[in-house]
Amino acid sequence: MKVLLINGSPHKHGNTFLALNELAQQLLKEGIEAEIVQVGTKPVRGCIACSTCKTRGDNRCVFDDDICNEVSAKMACSDALVVGSPVYYGQPNGTVLSLIQRMLYSNGAAFNGKPAAGVAVCRRGGATAALQTLNMPFQILNMPIVTSQYWNIVYGRLEGEAALDQEGMQTMRSLAQNMAYVLRATQGQPRPEYEARQAMHFIR
Repeated sequence: MKVLLINGSPHKHGNTFLALNELAQQLLKEGIEAEIVQVGTKPVRGCIACSTCKTRGDNRCVFDDDICNEVSAKMACSDALVVGSPVYYGQPNGTVLSLIQRMLYSNGAAFNGKPAAGVAVCRRGGATAALQTLNMPFQILNMPIVTSQYWNIVYGRLEGEAALDQEGMQTMRSLAQNMAYVLRATQGQPRPEYEARQAMHFIR
């Protein structure tokens, strides 16, 4: 089993990485492979709602000049997803939001039904709002959201300070243990047979 972890920070070894790495190390102890990929500092386009990925049917975003399709393809051989982000103005990093929206829309079949979790890293406030934003897309694709002993939040401002957040690091380890539990409990189990989706609009 394998978990894909996305570091939504532009800082490769900053506090978001420390949180995800703590999680990854615990996953390894549970016998589960973990891969951390970083959004980096290069631009990531936002979705322009062209629906080319749907009409073309190849599960790839039409824009192939950033990391979206590369990261999205990794979910084909991953069993779960964790997305970590620093908190900017009470929200996740805009880069990682663009990445999530395009990946889940263009390649939803690779994500559908797989356990997921968001992780928010902040200096002081806004973490719960950012965490909710990270978790919202997962609910559209039947992705069970994995929790911990507390909200999946780690605190730290300067690089390295997250390691001093003892409760935050413990929360990451507990999250990894719960992720391992969910993966083992569902491995090999048949997915539910869902009803055909009935999408409605409020404007008639």
